[in-house]
Order: sequence, then structure tokens, then C-alpha cells
Amino acid sequence: MPFCLYNTATRRVEPFVPRDPRRVTFYTCGPTVYDDAHIGNFRAFLAADVLRRWIESPLCTIADSRGSEHAGPREVVHVMNITDVGHMTDDDAADGGGQDKMELAGQRIAEAKKSGKLPPDADVDPTDPYAIAEFYMQRFMEDARRLGLKVAREAQRDKTLMPRACENIEGMQRLIAALIERGHAYIAGPVGSRAVYFDVQSFPAYGSLSGNTLDSLRGGAGGRVSEEHQQLKKHPADFLLWKEDSSHLMKWDSPWGVGYPGWHIECSVMSLGRLVPGGIDRVLARPDPDLAIDLHSGGEDNIFPHHECEQAQSCSVLGGSRFARHWFHTRFLMVDGQKMSKSRGTFYTARQLFGMGHEPAAVRLELIKAHYRSNADFSMQGLKDSARMVERWRRFVDQGSQGKQGAANTVEDVRAAFVTALMNDLNMAEAIGAVNRWINEVSEPTQADAAVFREFDAIFGLLDLPRLEAKSHGRAIYLPGVSPNVEVSRLLDERAEARSSRDFAKADAIRDQLRAMGYAIKDVAGGKVEVGPA
Repeated sequence: MPFCLYNTATRRVEPFVPRDPRRVTFYTCGPTVYDDAHIGNFRAFLAADVLRRWIESPLCTIADSRGSEHAGPREVVHVMNITDVGHMTDDDAADGGGQDKMELAGQRIAEAKKSGKLPPDADVDPTDPYAIAEFYMQRFMEDARRLGLKVAREAQRDKTLMPRACENIEGMQRLIAALIERGHAYIAGPVGSRAVYFDVQSFPAYGSLSGNTLDSLRGGAGGRVSEEHQQLKKHPADFLLWKEDSSHLMKWDSPWGVGYPGWHIECSVMSLGRLVPGGIDRVLARPDPDLAIDLHSGGEDNIFPHHECEQAQSCSVLGGSRFARHWFHTRFLMVDGQKMSKSRGTFYTARQLFGMGHEPAAVRLELIKAHYRSNADFSMQGLKDSARMVERWRRFVDQGSQGKQGAANTVEDVRAAFVTALMNDLNMAEAIGAVNRWINEVSEPTQADAAVFREFDAIFGLLDLPRLEAKSHGRAIYLPGVSPNVEVSRLLDERAEARSSRDFAKADAIRDQLRAMGYAIKDVAGGKVEVGPA
């Protein structure tokens, strides 16, 4: 059976069928670089990374348009954009509105400077949106590479794989002009405050991705779209492509006045421009529905309005009603059973977790181990559990690499279970369960076992991440995820004395006390004790 994946556009699990089974084109909606990316953002980015790794894998079989099956490996051209202009605080409405997010970032940085809370490395001018974007973009790239996002690593060699919105303004203007010329967009308002809108009634399939209907949709309001412009729109759901505003923080000349683009137009240009051979020139030359990209991903909050609008404007130049052959959306991440909240102390960025001593491999596993279509629940206990699982897998591979040669243990069974899980809608939880059951059965891993696990880890993406070093303090060896602690070291000394005097009841009581404090211990060679998260 070929790889099957839930398609948001059809609302069912179905075979993933790219245009060319040997080369898959994949676009992911990336970060808006006005702040550090939080773990909810990274859950969606990492889900896309796992999907990309699976499609590339020799273990993945996909179908072509004739129903023939093709085994991997294959090439995946993965593009993730950087949004540094055009994204407003009220972009959950089709029009958008509110405050520009880069302007908001400048205000936040200025306030942090005044209060002395600015990070030491944040020497950035709060009035310069380009400097702000560059600062947060570099921080995002660092975090993404630490978490093993392949596209972020590849972009070090090929920057076109992570294009920036502000560097694609010309392409956006060309696409907008083509939409106007072909009757899909129109200009509203007087010179000096004009707006270019996409005419949703010109695209009959509008609403099909999100399940909305034109009758049920109402346009957004807010600072960017005036009531006067709302009245000039042909339909309340018509969305903004360009806003004339010479006072805006980031602005460019255009045929419709000095201003800035809408958020949705950016991704159409950056996806088609990089993933279609010939780029925007070919897209605009003549409609060709066959130029649709294979795969498009994002968080579930992107479905409407962003992806709905993106599909409408892209299809209006491609022809047809399909911008992407398959839409992949990751559900929200909860924290301790609730939405992330700064006021409740349950809002985490990846960078914060790294600063707390949690290693990237543990963070990555915690964010990918649940099924992408479930509301995953992040917790510190879950993160500790993931850290232990990563360490267990590392030891399995280390022992196997140093072990005897010979056949792998029950490898065909685990490989079949692993493949079946991922072929069925990328069921990562089931795949991890199969791997753990296999490891439980293997008492002495061989070199072949280690090699098989590395096959699986090509999709997990964990073992090649930087491994934090353990820290020694007296008899204690503190593993990644825990910091040296004077009280813990004192208790370990007491436990050693109790064991030496054969007072095992006291030694066991100290072990239980440490566990209650959040520490798990393991005796190792040389009288040392490994201390990890409980």
C-alpha cells in the first residue's frame, strides 16, 4: 500500500500523489520574525520536517497518478518562507488589520531597553524594522538548526530555500497586476489611500479548503482597512493584496501607490517562484494547472484565512482550482492541558527550554511524538520522559555499534511495524511504540541493530543533534536536563555511606527522596551515580 496522508482539501486520508514520484515539491509557511518562535510554532515546523524526511526515506513507497507504486529514496525540494513584512496583529480576519507585527516588535524592544530586560545579544535599533527582522530571523535559524530542521540547515548553502518576504516585493506586484488584468482583483478607494482587493466571487472554489461559504464570511475590520474601504468592496470577504499607505513603517513604490503587500500574497510568490521551474515568469506566462505544487503545510490556524486566500490567488494565475495537490496541517499544541499562556507561566520558546538545560533532542522528540492531527499536550514531565527515551536510544545504538557483528534481532518485524505506522497518515506515536517494543526485546544489540535504528532515526532526526555533556560534581554525574545541585550531592554521599554500612533501607529511602525531588539515579562504574530527570 502506498503512503497515505490526510488531505485538508478533501478531508480524508488518501494516497499522496505528487506530480513526479522522484521529485516532490514542498512548501511550509514559516515564521513571522517579530519575536522568538514558541514551541507551538516549532511543533508545526517539526511535523513538516518529519513528513519531509519520511517522503525522502527508502522505506517510503508512494503512488503516481496511474496508481503505480514507487519506492524511495527520492528528492524533496522543501521551501519555508520568512515573513518580515505585511503580517498584522488581526490577520485572523481575511482583510487583516490592527498593528504591523514588526512595529509591535520595535515597541517591545524599546520597552525592554528602558527596563534593562533586553538580552545581551539584542543590540538592535527598535526603530529599524529590517534590523529587527534580521535579529529574530537569525535567532530562529539558530533554534531551527539546533532542533534539526533540514530546510534550515540547507538554507545555509542555498538561501532561496528560505526566502524573505521583503526581498520578493517585485514578484508580489507582478502577481497582483496579473490578477487585476485577469479580472480577479480590483482597486478601491481614492488616490492616496487605495487598496487592491482580491475578488472572491471571481474564484468559485473560494472557501473549499476551510469549509467556509461566501454567505457565511464577513470581512475583517481594524486599522488597516477603513469602513470606507469596506463599503467599496464587492464582497465582505474580499481580501487585501496591496495597501497604499505612505506613512507605514515598511513601504515600497507600486502602480497603486506607496504602500505594502497583504500577508497572503507573499506565500503565493515565494512558493511558486521557487518551486516552479522558471519561477514567476513561467507562472504568469499562461495558466497551467499542472504547475501546482505537491505539498503545502502549516499549522491549523493557517487554514483560514491564510491558506484559503493563498489558494485563491495562486489558482487564479495557474488556472484550475488546485494550488497544492496535498494540504498538511498540524493541530495546536497545548501546555499542561490548556492553551499556552504567559500569565500562567506556560508559554515557552525553544530558546527558553534550551536555556533551562533541556537538550534539543529531547525538545524535538517531545514535539514530534504525538500524532500531528491530535492536540498534543506539552508538559515538563513529558519533556523529561522524552529526554530519558532519547538517552535510552543513544545507549542502544552505542552498545550496538560496539557490539558483535551478526544479524539484527527481529528486524523484519519492527521494520514492518514502523513502516506500516508511518505509511498510515504519518502515525509517529505508533512508530515510536513499535521501536520501543523492539528495543525491550533486544538484550544485546548488535552492530546490525544499531544500523537498523539509524534507518529509523533518519526520520526521527535525533541522534545527530548535538549531545549535551554530562557534568560531574563529586560522585554525581549530572545528565543533560538537570543541573548540579548541592543538596542532591549531599544526599548521594549519605546514600553511599548507607550502602557501605549495608543499611540498604536508608539507601532506598534516599533514592525515593531524590525521585520525589524530580531526580532519577543510576549507579555506574567507579562509584559514580548518574543523575537524570525523574
